Amino acid sequence: MELRFKEHNGTVDEVIENLINLAGSIHRPHIVREMILASIKAGQEDDGKVDLKLMNTSLKEMRYSAKIFGNYRDIRKVAVFGSARTQADALIYRMGRLLGRKLSEAGYMVITGGGGGIMQAVNEGAGSEFSFGVNIRLPFEQTPKSVIEENSKNIMFKYFFNRKVAFLKESDAAVLFPGGFGTLDEAMETLTLVQTGKRNPLPLILLDEPHGTYWSSWIRFLKKELLAKGYIDEPDLSLFERVDNVDHALKRINQFYYRYHSIRYVGDRLVIRLKSAIDQRKIEKLKAHFSGILKPNGNMHLSGPLKEEIDEPETKNFPRLVLDFNLTKFGRLKSFIDEVNRD
Repeated sequence: MELRFKEHNGTVDEVIENLINLAGSIHRPHIVREMILASIKAGQEDDGKVDLKLMNTSLKEMRYSAKIFGNYRDIRKVAVFGSARTQADALIYRMGRLLGRKLSEAGYMVITGGGGGIMQAVNEGAGSEFSFGVNIRLPFEQTPKSVIEENSKNIMFKYFFNRKVAFLKESDAAVLFPGGFGTLDEAMETLTLVQTGKRNPLPLILLDEPHGTYWSSWIRFLKKELLAKGYIDEPDLSLFERVDNVDHALKRINQFYYRYHSIRYVGDRLVIRLKSAIDQRKIEKLKAHFSGILKPNGNMHLSGPLKEEIDEPETKNFPRLVLDFNLTKFGRLKSFIDEVNRD
């Protein structure tokens, strides 16, 4: 029998509906129906390879991750990346511990890879109560450390791609310390998703020790080999910021959420939710300075909640800035949000 997502499948759909009703407390049953159909179709199409095992493990990992993070949706979280090989007597390790402590004191939770080095330092600083560990099964380096090894918020993944989804889906900011291939992979993954609009803008902080050359050398490479040859645009460099001070890193994260709360696309409009209103004069200045992020003859204006946002009652009292965004200039969009946050 050929099953279809958007059409009725006779008895199969009736059985699925009965199963959903029997289980009870199912949210968004239309989505659950399609997930069940996808599983059945995958079973029909299986050719004896590992595809079903991969899909099964991926779904279970993503479900469990969503369950663990679901209890903390109203708390902002900062993902921190860095080398598992950093030693406890290194200055950068002490900076990691200090960052974790200051983030938790400021009301943030931290998400690390759950291993040693910088990850351990940040979890030590934040403490178990404010720490998530998003770990990966490896034959080396990634054994959960004492701060979070008994923590229910320590999640073990088999697949890197699921782990990345957890990091970037749940984080409101990212801080990157010096590290190896994994750290650079996480830096580029985050940059790519933000640059292409697959991830909402966020503070992306490259944190090095004073006079450190790790990130400054990396930025020089970007400018010399990518920017100069036209592989990226100048505004893409606004997607991140290098600092060499923990307080500066925290300040940049706080500043990003000073007035800005979140964004949502409604049809072809970009809706920016604000924690405090801005006046019309500032809007006119923003429109003049950032006209390049608008569609031809596009506009921006203040608004209350749109009717399509009724499913997010927690933001109902926030003023909105509605833009005819051109869906291409995400580096400039990050700069636009930075400017919105300035008084």
